[in-house]
Amino acid sequence: MDFKLTKPQLLQQELFRKFAETEIKPIAKDMDEAEEYSLDLVAKLQKAGMFGIPYSREYGGQGADVLTYTLAMEEVSKVDASTGITMSVHTSLCCSCIDQFGSEEQKHTHMRPLIDGTAIGCYGLTEPGAGTDAGGCQTVAVLDGDNYIINGSKVFTTNSGFADTCIVFALTDKSKGLRGLSAFIVDLHSEGVTVSANIERMGIRAASNCEVIYENVSVPVANLIGKEGMGFKIAMVALDGGRIGIGAQSVGIAQGAIDEALKYVKERKQFGKTINKFQNTQFKLAECQTKVDAARLMVWRAAVAKDNHEAYSKEAAMCKLFGSEVANEVTRVCVQLLGGYGYCREYPVERAMRDAKITEIYEGTSEAMKMVISGAMKV
Repeated sequence: MDFKLTKPQLLQQELFRKFAETEIKPIAKDMDEAEEYSLDLVAKLQKAGMFGIPYSREYGGQGADVLTYTLAMEEVSKVDASTGITMSVHTSLCCSCIDQFGSEEQKHTHMRPLIDGTAIGCYGLTEPGAGTDAGGCQTVAVLDGDNYIINGSKVFTTNSGFADTCIVFALTDKSKGLRGLSAFIVDLHSEGVTVSANIERMGIRAASNCEVIYENVSVPVANLIGKEGMGFKIAMVALDGGRIGIGAQSVGIAQGAIDEALKYVKERKQFGKTINKFQNTQFKLAECQTKVDAARLMVWRAAVAKDNHEAYSKEAAMCKLFGSEVANEVTRVCVQLLGGYGYCREYPVERAMRDAKITEIYEGTSEAMKMVISGAMKV
């Protein structure tokens, strides 16, 4: 058992860190304030290959492993969780559906542009009336000759404000419930697709997150992923992988908050000395760092299991459950350590605390994670 990163992974980690510090951090606060993601930054992420890290070079990817991808997720999320979720939805959800279940033609036609930096992807599963319970899906796809006609709406579709491709889940047989759910590759520039304005949110405010309405959208039969009725399986497998990314994002948010708090406590003076000299400060930060390191190891365990083609559903749920709880606890502690300044938007810990909350909700709520874990335990 080896808990050390390889030399190539360490080099990649350093590159991710430099990119985050030089390209993302300087504009992260402004993006949050404007509640709008920078399209210039999207282009830089694409050029740097950040959207194709764990995918084969055959399709234009970086050819790295899932563990390397988690390193990227952590580094960018240290400075901006909105960038973290932008990468995660594109990589872990949209691209993975095609990579794992798509045909070779679909991989070359639709996945290649997504991972070589030409296009951006998103993932349409959640609906206004169907969140954790995917069985509440009302979006339908009716076969009409060589095309499916899709009608319905999806909400909280991250990246949808500027995405080109969406994996849309729709019922091809309503009588079968979840067994009638199918997955489609949909061009968001198609006639009949309407993308709402950005949904106002507490955190990850810079990320594009909209409602997408599909009105008689014609999708070629060739864009059906797998077979009819495979949609639920495809969605759940993608979410399993996505949870590893969110675990890494959670670690990044928490580590970023600690890093900012460390800088502050070494400068802030109270009662005649800097507050890092107080044992309470030292112990609080020690507890935070211990929990973050534990969460990081859980993320790495899940990533390595996926890389080794082992079962990883439980491990992914565990790292997301624990990582998200740690992110919320650690950011609260860091805000407290900064006192009144921690509550001000001038300091990044305020944004980190707001951003951390969503990690307990998207890609499956903490309650859903406990269902997955207890199910694997055969409780």
